[in-house]
Amino acid sequence: MKLAIVGGGPAGLYLSILLKRQDPSHDITVYERNPEGSTYGWGVTYWAGLLDKLRAGDPESATAVAEASVTWTDGVAIVRDERTVHRGDAGFGIGRRRMLALLADRAEELGVRVAFEHDVTGRDAPELADADLVVAADGVNSVLREAHADRFGSEVTAGRNQYIWLGTTKVFDSFSFAFKETEHGWIWCYAYGFSGERSTCVVECSPETWTGLGLDTSSETDSLRLLEKLFHDLLDGHELIGRAQADGAAQWLTFRTLTTRVWHHGNLVLLGDAAHTTHYSIGAGTTLALEDALALADALRAPEALRTPAGLDAALTSYGKRRRAELVSAQSSARYSAQWYENLPRYMRLEPATMFALLGQRHSPLLPHIPPQLYYRIDRAAEQLEPLRRLKRWLGPRVARAVHGRR
Repeated sequence: MKLAIVGGGPAGLYLSILLKRQDPSHDITVYERNPEGSTYGWGVTYWAGLLDKLRAGDPESATAVAEASVTWTDGVAIVRDERTVHRGDAGFGIGRRRMLALLADRAEELGVRVAFEHDVTGRDAPELADADLVVAADGVNSVLREAHADRFGSEVTAGRNQYIWLGTTKVFDSFSFAFKETEHGWIWCYAYGFSGERSTCVVECSPETWTGLGLDTSSETDSLRLLEKLFHDLLDGHELIGRAQADGAAQWLTFRTLTTRVWHHGNLVLLGDAAHTTHYSIGAGTTLALEDALALADALRAPEALRTPAGLDAALTSYGKRRRAELVSAQSSARYSAQWYENLPRYMRLEPATMFALLGQRHSPLLPHIPPQLYYRIDRAAEQLEPLRRLKRWLGPRVARAVHGRR
C-alpha cells in the first residue's frame, strides 16, 4: 500500500515507524514543510506510562527517546517569594528537536522516505493523488483538514490568557512554577528541564496584566529582560531565550482548543493536533498525539483494513470512535486546568502550601464550585476516608454535566 503522511511531527513520524514495522512492503512517505532540524518550541514532557506504550510499539525508538530524556520527581512552586515542594510521580522531558531527529532516523532506517522542505499545499496535491491512505498530521492549522472543514466538524475555542513559549539556560531538576504579583495583576511561569543544557519556560498572564506591563507593545528583547527581572529567583540569574530558531521572534499567543466530530473523510484521516488540542498546562499534547498514532496503526492492523475501500473506512471509523472516547478525560482535565489559571486570583490569597495543593487539583470539576479553603479541607479528609473519596469521585462528573447542560 502507498501511504502519504503530511507533517513530520512526533505523531506523523511515529505512525510511519509503526506501519513500516507492521508491513515492510508499505510505500510510506512523510512530507515535512520545514527544513531538517527545524522545529518550534523547546522541550516536551511525558510520563512513564507513555514509555511503556512506546516500547510495545517499537522498542528501538522507545529506548532512544528514553536515553535522550531527563527525569524529575518533585514539583516546586514559588508563591509570593515562598518556596513550596510537592513530592510526585516521575516525569520526563526531552528536547522536541532531539525527539524528532531520533524518530526521523528510525523511520528512515526502516525504509520510510522523509521529505523535508516539502510543502503539501492541499488535498489535490500531486503527491497525494495515488496514495491509498493520506494522513493529515499537519497540526492545528491543518491545510488538509480545512480543505474539508464541513466534513470534519471542527470547532476552535480561544482561551483568554496570553502565553509565550521560551527557553532558558537554567537547567531545572524539578517541574517548577513561579507566581508573581505585579501592580497590573498576576503573571506566572511553568519551567522544566529537557536536556543537560536547556529548560523550557512558559510564561502566562491575563490580557489585563499583559497590556498593563506593556508586553503587548514591547520588543522581544525588552520583554525577555522584564520577565527575567520578574522571575529572577526562579531563574537564578540565567537568561531567557526567545524562539529556538534564528528566523523569528518568540510570540505571545492565546491557546486554541480544537475539537473535531469526525476524524476521517474518504481515505484522509486526522492525527494529533490536526484532530484535537489540549491546553498545554496538563503537558499531554505529545503523549496524546503518539497515542493517536498507536491507535491508528492498531486499527490498520486488521487484515481487511488496507485491502478494500470498505475495509479502510471501517478501520478509520473504529480509530476515530476509539480515540474520541479515550480523549474525553484528558480534554476535561485540560478545560478545567485552563479555567483554573484564568481564575488564578481566586486562589492566590491562600497560604502557599494550600495554593500549591489546589494547583494539583485544578482538573477537578468540583473545585470551581466550592470555596477553595473548604475544598482543600475536604480533599485532605478524603485522603483518610474512603467513603468521602468515593463521594468526591461520584459528585465531580455530575456537577460537570449539570454545569455543562446549563450552558
